[in-house]
Amino acid sequence: MNKKTVRDVDVQGKRVLMRVDFNVPLQDGGITDDTRIQAALPTIEYLLDGGAALILMSHLGRPKGKAVPELSLKPVAVRLGELLGRDVQMAPDCVGEKVEEMAEALEPGDVLLLQNTRFHAGEEKNDPAMAEQLARLGDLFVNDAFGAAHRAHASTEGVTHYLPAVAGLLMEKEIEFLGKAIESPEHPYIAIIGGAKISDKIGVIRNLLKQVDVLLIGGGMANTFLAAQGYEMGDSLVEADSIAVAEGLMGEGGEKLVLPVDAVVADAFAADAARKVVPVDAIEPGWRMLDIGPKTVALFVSKLEGAKTVVWNGPMGVFEFEPFAAGTLAVAQMLAESDATTIIGGGDSVAAIQQAGLSDQMSHISTGGGASLEMLEGQTLPGLAALDDK
Repeated sequence: MNKKTVRDVDVQGKRVLMRVDFNVPLQDGGITDDTRIQAALPTIEYLLDGGAALILMSHLGRPKGKAVPELSLKPVAVRLGELLGRDVQMAPDCVGEKVEEMAEALEPGDVLLLQNTRFHAGEEKNDPAMAEQLARLGDLFVNDAFGAAHRAHASTEGVTHYLPAVAGLLMEKEIEFLGKAIESPEHPYIAIIGGAKISDKIGVIRNLLKQVDVLLIGGGMANTFLAAQGYEMGDSLVEADSIAVAEGLMGEGGEKLVLPVDAVVADAFAADAARKVVPVDAIEPGWRMLDIGPKTVALFVSKLEGAKTVVWNGPMGVFEFEPFAAGTLAVAQMLAESDATTIIGGGDSVAAIQQAGLSDQMSHISTGGGASLEMLEGQTLPGLAALDDK
């Protein structure tokens, strides 16, 4: 993955058009979690220190090609200004004459945030006309939005046809850690896959089985694997149409694929439901598996001993409910204590790591759920492939 980065270009006196992932959660017009804004700061500060003027662009939510006031990036401009300790100008749109005038007037050290790129239908269609309009704003394109790299949109892939294009520091870190896990991982290499559904992760599991030494399965998807082995799963979530796929994967994976041996079951899908620990062959009608049990945690710990590379994607149970979070938190703790290179692949696993307060004890926490999954699946990410090679 030999791509040029911001370190390979001179940005002094240049207007840099930078794609960031500011798709932050909003509530009542305020930002509830600024993690994604914070993640872009190293690249933003690197470019400003290098004497660039910055034009930032991002999508937010799903406005479906129309201007939706509730999905304006204005609150982001305010928060970013606070974090940078400097004024961040807010553009009225992401393309057009007024925006071009604002971009042209920028001096080194100035920051302009464009309005939500998805307010235009051309963004998701990767419309060349929109990409060219965006490209007119800058002299160089920097992509630091790994979370949007799996989409070929005007602001991620289209714009690279009109400007020199390099990776930002966050994108560089993602490429470094995930790229190494895919191309040359240190062994023993162990993957832990959880989450609710197999159907979302068939490609990932299939691809990982070719590379890893052990694949540990937890979360709701374990139910479907167990059902495929003939176990009665009571009221557990089971994807009936994925049972044949689970059988096939177990055939491909053989000994590598490790499933839960016991479960924390509940009589309802609720935090205050009655619960007990049972072996996986003793789940009764009316009960459902909501977490892996203590024997499974011990089994997973034993499999992780001596690991050199560990990739984790997806929780081990319904960790949003405290009584069913123990399995997920035990995995988080176990990785925090491991000497392995630990890569956490986006989404709920990241939330679990943060909840456990263990973020700083992981080698790498991916900022892109969908993008990291597609990369682990062996797919090419259009936003990454389009960047200039070294």
